[in-house]
Amino acid sequence: MSERFKATRSAILDCSERLSSPGSPVSVSADEGYQRWAPTYDLTLNPLLSLEERYVTPLLPSMMGKAVLDVACGTGRWLEKLVALGAKPGVGIDLSTAMLRIAATKIPIAGRLVRANCVQFPFAAASFDFAICSLALSHVRDLTAVSRELAMTLKPGADLFVSDLHPEADAQGWRTGFRDGTTAVRIKTVPHSVAEILESFCPAGFDCCDLIAARLGEPEEPIFIHAHKGHLFQSAREVPAVLICRFRRNRSHGDVEHVEGPR
Repeated sequence: MSERFKATRSAILDCSERLSSPGSPVSVSADEGYQRWAPTYDLTLNPLLSLEERYVTPLLPSMMGKAVLDVACGTGRWLEKLVALGAKPGVGIDLSTAMLRIAATKIPIAGRLVRANCVQFPFAAASFDFAICSLALSHVRDLTAVSRELAMTLKPGADLFVSDLHPEADAQGWRTGFRDGTTAVRIKTVPHSVAEILESFCPAGFDCCDLIAARLGEPEEPIFIHAHKGHLFQSAREVPAVLICRFRRNRSHGDVEHVEGPR
C-alpha cells in the first residue's frame, strides 16, 4: 500500500466516521500531532481541504499586488496559492516547526514564513490587505485574542476568510486526526460554535459578509472511492462539513486596542 493511499484512507476515516482501528485512538496536543503528521500531510488527499478550496477560491478578491497573511499556514497550502495569484508580499505564520519546515521546501514561499503564535503576531498595525485562517480556530482557545490580532494587522476594508470543521460535524464525531503507521491519532481541539466565532470577531472590528455551511459534493466523491470508502460518501455529504466565514475589516471601527508584548 502506497504512502499516498494510506494517507488518503486516513483522511477519509477521520473526517467521515469515528476512528475504528483496534484499540483506542491516541489523543495528542496540536504540537505533537502536527510534528508527527507533517512528513505525510501533503500526501493526503483530504476531502475537507478539497471542499474548502472549492468554496473559498471563487470568493477570493483579486490578489494582485496585495500583502497577504496566512494564519496557521501549516505546510503553506493557501499561501502558495495566493502568491501564485499575484499576492506580493505574502507571509505565512505557524507555531509548528515541523509544518513550517515542509512549507520552506516550496520555492514560491520559501523565505516568507514566520514561526509565531496565533494570539500574538509579530507585525505592525495595518500591514495586510487580506488574511486567511484555514481549519485552525479549533486549535485556539481564546478567539478574542485571535480576532484582536487580525483586526490590528489588517487594513480597513481588508477581507478575512476563516474556516474550520463545522460544529455539526464535530457533534457527529468528526475529528482532526491521521494515522501514524498503524496508530490512529487524534489531535485535541477546542470546538467553537458559530455564535462564539461571531461574538469574537464582530466586536473586534469585522463585518460578517458570508457564513457558509459547506457540504461534501460530487468533486469529493472520487477521494472516497479511491480509498475504498465510497459507501461512506452519501452519509458524509448529509452533514455540514466545513464552516466558512468571510469577514471584512470595518472601515468605521476605531483602532483596536493592542497591548504590546515581546515580538
